[in-house]
Amino acid sequence: MGLKVGAKIPLFTLPDSQGNPFAIKELIGKKPFVIYFYPKNNTPACTTEACDFRDSYQDFIALGAEVVGISADSVKSHARFEQKHNLPFILLSDTKNKVRKQFKIKNSLLLLPGRETYVVDKAGTVIMVFNSMNAAEHMKRALKALS
Repeated sequence: MGLKVGAKIPLFTLPDSQGNPFAIKELIGKKPFVIYFYPKNNTPACTTEACDFRDSYQDFIALGAEVVGISADSVKSHARFEQKHNLPFILLSDTKNKVRKQFKIKNSLLLLPGRETYVVDKAGTVIMVFNSMNAAEHMKRALKALS
């Protein structure tokens, strides 16, 4: 398991699905947010997870929160994934797994990049961590933690 509840998240900047740099400090101090790390675009479980966040995105917005998805996929892959599934939230490309390492996320099943979700308060402090390859639970737990 990576960062623990009560930890401050590391500051980072990664390219979004349009290739623009996105710095997480743009959210800190302004609103709570969810960061979910997932293995790969367009795989069945990762698509289910992304669509779960998409389908409940207005619930997150109503709670004043933003959603950020991070994987090692390229900017182009994120752009296609975002467009194909009408994803309204931020997707970031961590091709060298630098941010994944900052969050201390281990691989699952030895090979697959881990699937971990963090709910972070307005101050940048982790208030919930969920680590499971069960993609269907991540959005539900994040929404519950924010409620």
